[in-house]
Amino acid sequence: MSLEPEADGASRFAAFVEQLTSVIGHADRAVPLRDYCVGLLAADGRKSVEPMAAVTAPAGISAQHQKLLHFVASAPWSDKRVLAKIREMVVPTIHSVGVHHQYCGQLGKQANCQVVVTLSIANRHASLPIAYRLYLPEEWADDAARRKKAHVPREITFKTKPQIALEQIRDACKVGVPRGIALMDASYGSNSALRIGVSALGLAYVAGIVSTVKVRAVHHRGATERMSVKKLALSLPKHAWRTITWREGTADRLRSRFARIQVRTAPIRGAAGRAEETLLIEWPEGEAEPTKYWLSTLDKNISFRHLVDIAKMRWRIERDYQDLKQEIGLGHYEGRGWPGFHHHGTLCIAAYGFLVSERETIPPSEPRYSGRLTKPAIPSGYRPRGAPDPAATPRSQLDRDRAPSVDRRDRQNAATMPVLRTQLQTKHATQLMTQ
Repeated sequence: MSLEPEADGASRFAAFVEQLTSVIGHADRAVPLRDYCVGLLAADGRKSVEPMAAVTAPAGISAQHQKLLHFVASAPWSDKRVLAKIREMVVPTIHSVGVHHQYCGQLGKQANCQVVVTLSIANRHASLPIAYRLYLPEEWADDAARRKKAHVPREITFKTKPQIALEQIRDACKVGVPRGIALMDASYGSNSALRIGVSALGLAYVAGIVSTVKVRAVHHRGATERMSVKKLALSLPKHAWRTITWREGTADRLRSRFARIQVRTAPIRGAAGRAEETLLIEWPEGEAEPTKYWLSTLDKNISFRHLVDIAKMRWRIERDYQDLKQEIGLGHYEGRGWPGFHHHGTLCIAAYGFLVSERETIPPSEPRYSGRLTKPAIPSGYRPRGAPDPAATPRSQLDRDRAPSVDRRDRQNAATMPVLRTQLQTKHATQLMTQ
């Protein structure tokens, strides 16, 4: 048995980042890679280049600012290779059981927003983005001058968001990412081409859909008339609805009213010959009408509770995206170029991947770090299209889909970050003094 003291978080983080240098290209990029990642975790407040330069080189902020800016905005290293290395290091620690696709939403007004399409792997305890790409509107894709100014690569052509999503899922399957159930929010799940593409890859899905999607209910005597899923839900008898408890929340059991019925999607008249799917509907007590709809290609004999639990797994990605934005600064990049935007996102994912690795080594009832467990504030910024602004959403509603209170790993980032930030600041200051 080793008697050596366990390395602290800062040392483990240094070892984690060191492994990324093998895919970063030129050796001169190793130091700025380390400093940028340290800055993402050690800097307080906004994670733009200037405050990160201040915390990593307080005696030479201007020069450090230029080094970090060049590294993230101009250096020609591969986001794809770095993300693959992060996946290689982190996926084994979270024992991923599902593929989860999420549309990341919008910032500000529609005219000024940036939209990122991501693919994440997730289980109940953790998630990690493994693909991250900025959606390029058609007006941008066709504008040679703007493309040149923003350094958009030639191979990037216009693709719709569902097309990008399907491409990401295909790539993940090709490189052997563990296969599971594909989860999609309504912005993507309502796209029939994406659902068909996912099925063609041999993946089952539970896809959120909008209330206007047309279906035909399947009965023993044949199909009923074509109607929207909302109209179908409102026509169901009272006995079709059941109160389902799918897991323990932080304050109470998570439960709501659900109905499920076998349907065939029918987007146009005469298209009812499609495969049978399960339509899952949620209608919480006290609401005037149903609030959520999903289409599922899982076995129709799956238990009702299990189906609901799988559909509700999207809370994991949403919670982790809050941490990525708030703690790591995913949305803080202030540059205007394509390479810098994606490099910053990749390095944020790298820093977050380390936190996931740390959290997943902690037994459910024994946190590695002591200290106050603070609840992160609800961040502004990216949110799913059509979803309410988290800042304006009642706390009780936001908490409905949280992780089980019996598993402290779900809250380890809040406890880990202050301790790790102090360790990194101290370690980096020591390194500067000895140089």
